[in-house]
Amino acid sequence: MIIGCTNKIYFGICVTICVTASWVGATHCIKFLYFQKDHAVANLTISLNLSHPDNRNKQRIISYNAPFFTTWFCTNWTILYFPVYFTIQSIKSKCITPSNVINESLRGFRDKGLTGGRFLTRCSLFCGLWVSTNYMYIHSLRILLATDVMTLFATNVACVYLLSWVILHEQFVGVRIVAVILCDTGIALLAYMDGITGSPTLGGVVLAASAAAGSAVYKVLFRKVVGDTTFGQISLFFTVIGICNAIFLWPVCLVLYFSGVEYIIWEQFPWIVLMTASILHLAANMLGNFSVAVTYNLFITLGLITAVPVSAALDVILYGANFVGMKLAGMILIATGFFLVMFPNNWPDYFTRLLRWSRRHRHGISGNASRDIIDYRTGYIKSHLRSPSGRVR
Repeated sequence: MIIGCTNKIYFGICVTICVTASWVGATHCIKFLYFQKDHAVANLTISLNLSHPDNRNKQRIISYNAPFFTTWFCTNWTILYFPVYFTIQSIKSKCITPSNVINESLRGFRDKGLTGGRFLTRCSLFCGLWVSTNYMYIHSLRILLATDVMTLFATNVACVYLLSWVILHEQFVGVRIVAVILCDTGIALLAYMDGITGSPTLGGVVLAASAAAGSAVYKVLFRKVVGDTTFGQISLFFTVIGICNAIFLWPVCLVLYFSGVEYIIWEQFPWIVLMTASILHLAANMLGNFSVAVTYNLFITLGLITAVPVSAALDVILYGANFVGMKLAGMILIATGFFLVMFPNNWPDYFTRLLRWSRRHRHGISGNASRDIIDYRTGYIKSHLRSPSGRVR
């Protein structure tokens, strides 16, 4: 048992590192999409800037501005959930076939009362929620730094607790309510870190915080509607979500493109960056869903908050960002609230045990020290069996 726990801790550290790396990589790749410039226009801008310094930012044209298309493209990759799961199962057991895995997964949904129509309907519902959440996250990266967006998205842990308490009737823990208050305060500080008037920061913060809330709604509704699932059921569910996204939402991409809401310069389309972002986004979500087989859920969740300082270092290096004042205070409050939410339900018991242990340890040391004191004049060793004069009682 001890070896198993030790292995889970080792695997958990590896999972935390992988989740952090994939989450930071995906977010910064998506952020970098908005900095893909038209080279011809950029050269013209430089020549104009030499004579008109005040027009430095007015002549620049971004070659890629399509947050919904990015969301649609990244979500399509969730189709690979079931093929990856089937490949892993095939390695373990060579006699397995795709039909067997699909039938086994569907049998689990049928046992929960989900018919084919209900299953597709709920997949479509969760597809819309998934796309909306990711769209708000990706759209907020047009306004805010990647670190700001990731910090705000980490508040979804507090939202999950609130919704679980209300909808799933989980145990009430007072310290987690304090954590929710700290997270809300941190969001408020980030919303007004650049002032109120003339700044798009407030809109970006609202989008990122809404993405965190949408992620929490998705997780809680999944537990409420679908319940406990196997890895095969999760794989099939996400693959169907990807198929629904690919089939039903591509007309939205066309409408947004031809209406001018989103625009792309196809000659300079950043395929490599978009593909990298999609692969890393898929890896982060797969780690979040499948890593519970080898480690504790705590290590998976920690990847959300450990990604913040890594992203901050990249923002400082790449964009010269400064994390001071209200921005730094808001991030610290959100990080504190994040760790408070992670406290176990019976955390007062651990605290009481620690106090008792420290008190017992302190008294034990003082008792041993007092028994070692010998009065050489009378020979008294502070024993309950002898009087101060040294005589036996």
